Amino acid sequence: MRLTVPLLLSAIAAAGAFSATPETSRRDALQSMGLLGIAAATTAVGPAAANADDAFTVGGKMKLGDESIMYQKDHGSSAVPVQENLRYGVSRKLADRISNYNRRFAELGGYFQETSFEDVVRAANGPVTFYDSNTGKALFQAPIGRSADEFIDESKVHGWPSFRDNEVVWDNVRVLKNSGETVSVDGTHLGHNLPDRRGNRYCINLVSVAGSPA
Repeated sequence: MRLTVPLLLSAIAAAGAFSATPETSRRDALQSMGLLGIAAATTAVGPAAANADDAFTVGGKMKLGDESIMYQKDHGSSAVPVQENLRYGVSRKLADRISNYNRRFAELGGYFQETSFEDVVRAANGPVTFYDSNTGKALFQAPIGRSADEFIDESKVHGWPSFRDNEVVWDNVRVLKNSGETVSVDGTHLGHNLPDRRGNRYCINLVSVAGSPA
């Protein structure tokens, strides 16, 4: 059965998964979202994770995908479970559930503030690369074109780490055409695209991007 946005929202409401305020919750944003906004973005080259072959491109135009990405595989929507030792002190059990066996709920709004996310971003003195919790592929790099404070503050306002087009590794990320669900090319559920007046905003579960580079 194809999961529609209304079904997604009703399941989320039943599970009580969200704790963000009404004006900033993912549920309200999804209910008001009609079409996906597509904003232009700049392109940058990310640092090598281990060597020159691991270089990746950050930014560019949104890449859309279809439901086939999330078809059943060996481990839910993914071929493999989440890595053993995830970053930021996130729960592996929660990460595996949200990343691989989920189209219907999210980590609680503000969960990322209970982790080392903010300390890591502030200590980096530059962009931090966020890796797929399953495969270790680079998915996002932030902050780019804004300060660490601006990145953290926007994430706090909305309840989840919030990325912009120029902070996405589009070789490894797709936005599903009819729902705005944001996923990895390997089937990891990441979050949703919730456009605002500044353009696309990717509201992402930290547990889904807490991997280490493969």
